[in-house]
Amino acid sequence: KDKDKDTQQPKQPKQPEADDEDSATTTTSTRQPEQAMEKETLRTLAISSARSALAMADLPASSLDLVICATSSPDDLFGDAPSIAAAIGCDRNKVMAFDLTAACSGFLFGVVTAAKFLEGGGQMKNALVLGADALTRWVDWDDRNTCILFGDGAGAMVLTTTAEVAENEEAEEENEGESDSGDDDLAGFGVLGYSAHSDGDGYEELKCIYRGEPKSITTPGEGTIVHDGSYDLMTMNGRKIYSFATREVPTVITEALEQAEITVDQVDWLLLHQA
Repeated sequence: KDKDKDTQQPKQPKQPEADDEDSATTTTSTRQPEQAMEKETLRTLAISSARSALAMADLPASSLDLVICATSSPDDLFGDAPSIAAAIGCDRNKVMAFDLTAACSGFLFGVVTAAKFLEGGGQMKNALVLGADALTRWVDWDDRNTCILFGDGAGAMVLTTTAEVAENEEAEEENEGESDSGDDDLAGFGVLGYSAHSDGDGYEELKCIYRGEPKSITTPGEGTIVHDGSYDLMTMNGRKIYSFATREVPTVITEALEQAEITVDQVDWLLLHQA
């Protein structure tokens, strides 16, 4: 997994009072959000991370069957994954690339989605999952409750299935879950379990809403009103989001552990979303 961020700040937010900064740092563990350089875009950040992850995996881009870009702030409303795939050298006659929008859960949803494509010995063997956002474009820099939480950056992960894994899965299905293959070398690899839910009731608490600017165009009769597309700045009810996260995250962790059939004391690393 690779992270690619730049700390240069071309646009500085209004400086908080000392007490406000201390409070923000204590609450969020964030002193300064990462922000892309002036000439960087979400696409360039993602391309850099993708190339680094492929180098770490020692895998050529031409071997990728799937590219998923999890983002809520694309450069291109039609999706960045296809152009990212092309830029890193994927085979256009082979690769499937698409964006996935799930906000804070995007990277997790992307990994689970990729794993489902790779399971079962199907046509796909190698996948690249990107988590990339350029959220400083959409924050209100005068709102210290939100601007400290959001930044720009990208991370990438390569997932690969093997013939041995596929054969074991097929054998387990034939034996109704019973496997005595004895291939312990492959035990513990892959997505062992997950828990993912979506609760749209919190829609009003964190959003970046479409805002169309109306304009009149000449058509027969009285003309027609159309809209030029744009978005409002991001708004967030921090107290509600915090309450939701602290209530629901322990639940999904427990569910994921149960699905993976492991216990808490077997967990070596617990990685949680910052907010």
